[in-house]
Amino acid sequence: MSLRSPSSTAAHPALIDAVARPFWLDSPDAPLPAPALTAPTTADLVIVGAGFTGLWAAVQAKQDDPGRDVVVLEANCAAFGASGRNGGFVEASLTHGILNGVARFEDELETLERIGEQNLADLVATLENHAIDARYEASGSITVATAPHQLAELEEAAAVQRRYGADVEVLDGAAVRALVDSPTYLGGIWQKGGGGIVDPARIAWGLRRVALELGVRIHDHSPVQSLRDEGDRVVVGCPGGQVRARRVLLGTGGYPGLLAPINRTIAPVYDYVIVTEPLSASQLAGIGWSGRQGLSDGGNRFHYYRLTPDNRILFGGYEAVYYFGGGVGPHHDQNAEVIATLTRHLFETFPQLEGVRITHTWGGVIDTCSRFCVSFGTAHAGKTAYAVGYTGLGVAATRFGARVALDLLDGADTEFTRLRLVRTRPLPFPPEPLRWPVITATRRALGRADQNGGRRGPWLRLLDGVGLGFDS
Repeated sequence: MSLRSPSSTAAHPALIDAVARPFWLDSPDAPLPAPALTAPTTADLVIVGAGFTGLWAAVQAKQDDPGRDVVVLEANCAAFGASGRNGGFVEASLTHGILNGVARFEDELETLERIGEQNLADLVATLENHAIDARYEASGSITVATAPHQLAELEEAAAVQRRYGADVEVLDGAAVRALVDSPTYLGGIWQKGGGGIVDPARIAWGLRRVALELGVRIHDHSPVQSLRDEGDRVVVGCPGGQVRARRVLLGTGGYPGLLAPINRTIAPVYDYVIVTEPLSASQLAGIGWSGRQGLSDGGNRFHYYRLTPDNRILFGGYEAVYYFGGGVGPHHDQNAEVIATLTRHLFETFPQLEGVRITHTWGGVIDTCSRFCVSFGTAHAGKTAYAVGYTGLGVAATRFGARVALDLLDGADTEFTRLRLVRTRPLPFPPEPLRWPVITATRRALGRADQNGGRRGPWLRLLDGVGLGFDS
């Protein structure tokens, strides 16, 4: 059964009562906003953004030096951006998976894999030590084949993963459907370690609480509008005042950057997600999924899906939409055509769930860069540092990114700062008006490859040749 049926904007009956709101943020446990910045102040360190990168940086900065005066400035509130809008998958990889790591950082991939595993273990330890109830489940993940050509590709991926120590099992059609029952599954690979699923907003809210307990000053609804170098300080400007800081760390993700190198490096791409009502015991029994693994398929334009703590299905991906000019904002939080496509694909995947309602739909911006994993940089003679470009796999990698950015600000010579991953930069995207047609052509070419047995056409081969190819 194909998951490539034609697009349509027609509303599916399951969407009739859906609310346009991220499921993770639709919670009575969301903290009240902190007061906005309303007067000039000073700080040792200003962090821009109260998402994962910014909050991990705030916590680690105070743990490094409890006397350091740290201020976090957030345009909205904690977890409002990508940190509260993603699928809730947490993986150890710092390179957006082994295959991307082999293609770009093979010479140091063993080191990166070791650091990534330790980073994930330290993340989990932080959740436990600070009683952050992020609903973490070390469930592993399954990538399923929904087209014949994907079977060989997944077997090759499993062989590479095993070479770097992963516990991976190759599954035929019957074996994968015994774990999760869909008529679309032809086979798959089951990675039994290296991550799981989590409530991402609860991670952010928990880190926010810890940061406040450590003495971090947080100002919500304080969008940063300017950075100005004043010799020994950087002046950070907000509508309600300014902060004169010794150091600045930018964790702005896919939102417009305050530095030109960030804007050249990052393309803000929107991803969309739907969530069902909680499944009944009989509905769950109809699909199996007792292992609660995170799932994705092997297409270039792939779906990802998982069970929430209350047994809803979160289903997202497939279309990654870049809007001309890199536009970001609430007007892009919904896309009727993509939401309708996702809903249709959900019921093609699990026809036994026909009649289940969709309760939440939303979109979120991904900070895509041309190497598909985090990149770093500094400005203002080393007084400002940034970590951006996680490309949708940053729930764990942001902790590493924050650590590296802090080390860069301190001028520290560490194993992390010596990594080629840290020292090199991704190729920039072209400026508009070229950026939109280039990204759009790539999206269409990936779709054609899915329809043509995985064969990559001239455009994708050209991107492969210059080191920009990506197949998931």
